[in-house]
Amino acid sequence: MAAQHALWHPFADMGAVDGDRMVITRGEGSYVWDDAGRRYFDATASLWYANFGHGRPEITEAVSRQLATLDSWNLFGYNASRPAIELADRVAELAPVPGSKVFFGSGGGDVIDTAVKLARAYFAQTGRPEKVHVIGRTQGYHGTHGFGTAVGGIPANAAGVGPQPPEFSHVPFDSAAALEAEIQRVGAARVAAFFCEPVIGAGGVLLPPEGYLEEAAAICRRHDVLFVADCVIAAWGRLGTWFGIDRWPVQPDMITTAKGITGGTIPLGALVVAPRVAEPFFTGSPGAPVFRHGATYAGHPVACAAGLATLDIYEREKLIPRGRELEKPLADAVSAVTGHPLVAEVRAGLGFLAAVELTAEVLDADPGAPVKLQRACRDEGVIVRNLGRGVAVSPPLVAGEAELDLLASALPKALDSLAAQS
Repeated sequence: MAAQHALWHPFADMGAVDGDRMVITRGEGSYVWDDAGRRYFDATASLWYANFGHGRPEITEAVSRQLATLDSWNLFGYNASRPAIELADRVAELAPVPGSKVFFGSGGGDVIDTAVKLARAYFAQTGRPEKVHVIGRTQGYHGTHGFGTAVGGIPANAAGVGPQPPEFSHVPFDSAAALEAEIQRVGAARVAAFFCEPVIGAGGVLLPPEGYLEEAAAICRRHDVLFVADCVIAAWGRLGTWFGIDRWPVQPDMITTAKGITGGTIPLGALVVAPRVAEPFFTGSPGAPVFRHGATYAGHPVACAAGLATLDIYEREKLIPRGRELEKPLADAVSAVTGHPLVAEVRAGLGFLAAVELTAEVLDADPGAPVKLQRACRDEGVIVRNLGRGVAVSPPLVAGEAELDLLASALPKALDSLAAQS
């Protein structure tokens, strides 16, 4: 029997993991190596975040310089560091709404919870404290913090941990009419915010219907509900623009982002706040309302130094547009399994991410089939991610023809291997 270790993995069957860990020891570009020396194409960008791949000396050097000068400092009260100030300014300059402010967190879950609290605080400060209700979408994923679990629309993630916070509800992910109906049911006077991923990521790579995002944003504006774009996955080139949501002609009230802001090298999240939401807290004189919220490591100077180096890489190598340039080549690669008897649907064509969903018959016969398919892909030298009813891919933006050819070859072989197991 394999030796057990103390490490408890997130979202893992630890009975299975303890005998089958894949220990990654190094990474370079679009590839990683395990402790047996085998190379894999990282077709997941680790967890949607290694947008410029692995092993970047620019990040190492930026982090080393920062550690040698100021290794840590906080942002509470009047405290600040130069990297935090500079990164906030650069992120704000890129934001789709001019004059935005930036509130840092330690990661995506932090900034989701921040956005919920800030939405409620904004209405409290503008004389409408009853506006506290938050609406999410079915299959939406917004992290696993308290409010993120509640606004998320994946039932399994909220199961078995007791009652969720009140004042949250969900609507079908593909219906703007359902959003308006829910606002009217709850009462616009009570609804604070609507959370929306431009492309649903962890919920299965679900693309928005044509016109959905524009209509949803207009509905929110009409009912004075804050439109919160969760771009933790979508930003930093994944959809071919800086934030993902700026691919559509909408102006969100808040944007949550993390992951690719440092290429995943150091945990960091950022909430981009439009001027109208920030205004009550920025009166320009002492005595302004205080937003009593913040994480200890939010805007850590070393993380912000990594963020600044990351933005330099994106700009210098023109990586951001590649999320759009590569969407058709990726769609072509995964379409190699369209028509396979085990495949119900292939979803691709919007940004550099895609999903392959298994048929209901396969899943009914073996609910563990997505995990087995993930393992079969790994045996072919490609790392994919099992997601609910199938597997998803989101390669680094530096991936090219050779990597997509490898993916196109591995998927059919892995599906054939899965078929042979049944």
